[in-house]
Amino acid sequence: MDPKNPYRTQDAGGLRKANVGETTRLAGWVHRRRDHGGLVFIDLRDRWGITQITFHPDNAEVFAAAESLRPEWSISVTGEVTARPPGNENSELPTGEIEVQAASLAILNTSETPPFEIERDRPVDETLRLRYRYLDLRREKMRDNILFRHRVVKHMRDFLDAREFVEIETPLLTASTPEGARDYLVPARLYPGQFYALPQSPQQFKQLLMVAGFERYFQIARALRDEDQRGDRQPEHTQLDLEMSYTTQDEVLGLVEELFTGIVEDMTEKTILEKPFPRLTYAEAMDSYGSDKPDIRFGLEIKDVSDVVADSEFKVFSGAVASGGSVRGIAVGGLGDLSRGRIEGEITDVAKTAGARGLAYMKAEEGSLKGPIAKFFSDEEQAALRESLGAEEGDYLFFVADKDPVVFESLGRLRLHFRDALGLADDGVLGLCWVTDFPLFEWNEDEGRVEPMHHMFTMPREEDLALLETEPLKVIGQLYDLVANGTELASGSIRIHRPDIQQRVFDVIGIGAEEAERRFGAMLTAFRYGAPPHGGIAPGIDRLIMVLRDQPNIREVMAFPKTQAARDEMMDAPGPVSEDQLKELHIALRRRPDAPQGTDPAARPSEGNN
Repeated sequence: MDPKNPYRTQDAGGLRKANVGETTRLAGWVHRRRDHGGLVFIDLRDRWGITQITFHPDNAEVFAAAESLRPEWSISVTGEVTARPPGNENSELPTGEIEVQAASLAILNTSETPPFEIERDRPVDETLRLRYRYLDLRREKMRDNILFRHRVVKHMRDFLDAREFVEIETPLLTASTPEGARDYLVPARLYPGQFYALPQSPQQFKQLLMVAGFERYFQIARALRDEDQRGDRQPEHTQLDLEMSYTTQDEVLGLVEELFTGIVEDMTEKTILEKPFPRLTYAEAMDSYGSDKPDIRFGLEIKDVSDVVADSEFKVFSGAVASGGSVRGIAVGGLGDLSRGRIEGEITDVAKTAGARGLAYMKAEEGSLKGPIAKFFSDEEQAALRESLGAEEGDYLFFVADKDPVVFESLGRLRLHFRDALGLADDGVLGLCWVTDFPLFEWNEDEGRVEPMHHMFTMPREEDLALLETEPLKVIGQLYDLVANGTELASGSIRIHRPDIQQRVFDVIGIGAEEAERRFGAMLTAFRYGAPPHGGIAPGIDRLIMVLRDQPNIREVMAFPKTQAARDEMMDAPGPVSEDQLKELHIALRRRPDAPQGTDPAARPSEGNN
């Protein structure tokens, strides 16, 4: 650091025993103050660490100033580095063998009493933390999360730069082209009644960059989506967006696998369960784990027993199979003897939250199956059920019979319930895997139409092109997701690069040629100028850091996140704007029918009315 700096010549985390005898100047915040035996001790904290400062009464003016210090005051201290007396070392601090004997003290700014403790990691109401986020970020855990995030992003940039990727920024003000969530709209002052949209992703622009010939693009991109919030979602998030020309799915997956392996092994103490990362098709993931975001760190794989029970006397099972559904189950050990009340209460409730009408169960005991439904199965059927589920003596067998989506969702949640209840997964292990071969389309039951499972720019498998117009729900897309421990970390695909195929996909989801030209004209036109085959992927940086840092939600790894209700408590946003601003934008607000008389129509609604 600059030796002429009036505030500091050294950071508070870098001093060691080798520095004893040197004069140094430190600046930072008062972390703690202690008075012992006529001495005042200050733990001075900055971004790099903590150093103990000692104030002696023989320096009366400085000592008196030190007695006035309170937590979070900003100060600068000059003094001599000395070794701590034997027995007073602090092995928990890198600077724990030394202290600085203060010769001068400058109080740079005082502080009000913080609304929560910063020096100790104690539970604090999240709304309070977010309202005072600048203080929350001083806490050690939050600081370390943000610094770790910086290092991960730098690793990504260096990795891609070394492989000849070009970092290119794409616009934040663009056209509205909904991609599965609602757009955030921005009124255009110069074009009354017209709007920009904030991008849900740089999807079209990165494809246009491939048409432009850059061949390898990346961006640390902001994506904005007006969707309901969850622990792993925010109105705005950051992703590593990358695209490659003349590429294949294997090349994209190999590149990302190398990148993630380096991040995990070079920057964390976690281990990767299996390398290369296992690859599961969508069908395999659903069949075995009941989820396209499987946690593969533990067993409890789902097994299909429909063939075994199709002709059984238990009509719940045989009826489900006959009506086109399935019967599937898992075998769970280590449960001891469960009461019927617990099974039919707590455990069954887990399955019911996913839509199951009930949960059937039996227990493997004395070479056969016991339980309320065991009498409906012959000895041969019981033996086949045990074998199908790999059940050992003492295991419980849990079954769901219904349409496949309900069965998968119910047993998938049950797997995760037992994972947590029995501690089956090691948090120090990353079960990274690829899920590939997703259906290109899915049926929207509420709207009665076909829609893209991921997005509308994905190339179908070559062998499925003939099915687009006749059996679109059987078309498999060249789609791939990267998953870790039950969390989706990245999603990508090989893109459509031919305008005729793109229009065929648009037609399937109800976007005719005229509408397609209006909404996607730039890209369709570009495809007519020798667009190369291309593909890419977009790992979510927030989710990756969340998983690597073992955090419960992405708000813990973002500097300034929104609340679960999508509000910025610190900046009090969203909020009203002035009538003059609205007039400039040619916007008039309509009063809500339920608004009380006299209510400002631009006033912020209460959280309950959002």
